[in-house]
Amino acid sequence: MKIYTRTGDDGTTAAFGGKRISKGDPQVEAYGSIDELNSIIGLVISLIPRKDPIRSFLNSIQKDLMVIGSVLAGWGGSVNTLESKVEKMEAHMDAFGKKVPPLVNFILPGGSLFASQVHVARSVCRRTERTIVRLTQYHAHYAIIAKYLNRLSDFLFVYARVMNKTARIKEISWKG
Repeated sequence: MKIYTRTGDDGTTAAFGGKRISKGDPQVEAYGSIDELNSIIGLVISLIPRKDPIRSFLNSIQKDLMVIGSVLAGWGGSVNTLESKVEKMEAHMDAFGKKVPPLVNFILPGGSLFASQVHVARSVCRRTERTIVRLTQYHAHYAIIAKYLNRLSDFLFVYARVMNKTARIKEISWKG
C-alpha cells in the first residue's frame, strides 16, 4: 500500500466525513500542532532512561494527545479524562517543586541538552495551547484541552528545571 495519495497536493485534506478542507484551516492547524507536540514529546521520551517512571507518564501524555488530535479532527474520542490527568501533572509538579529552588526571576531556557529539549517541548506546547484557545471561541468544549495543555507546559517547565538541577547545571536568570 502506498502512503501517498496525491489528494492533498492542492492544499486540502479530508475532514471527517470526507469533505475536503484547506490545510490552512484553524482546525487542521490545531490537530497538526498536537501532532508536532506529540512528536517532540516522543523525542524527550527517547532521552529518558527506560526505568524512570516519568517515561511511562509521558507515554500516557502521548496517548492523551492522540485522543485530543482525533477529537479535533472530528474522528471521535472523548476528552472527559483530561481533568484527572491535569491533577496528575499537578501532583508531579508538586513533587518536582520540592527539588528546585523557588523562582525569583525569569530563567533562560536551556542548560543540559536534555533540559533544552524539554524546553523546546514546552514552547511547542504553549504554541499549541494558543491555537486551541483561538478555537474555543467557536468550540467551548475545547476549553479542557486548553487547560490540559496549559498544565502540560507548566509540567514541562518544572521538569526541565529538575533535569538541570540533576545535571548540576545552574539556571541563568533573566532580570530584564
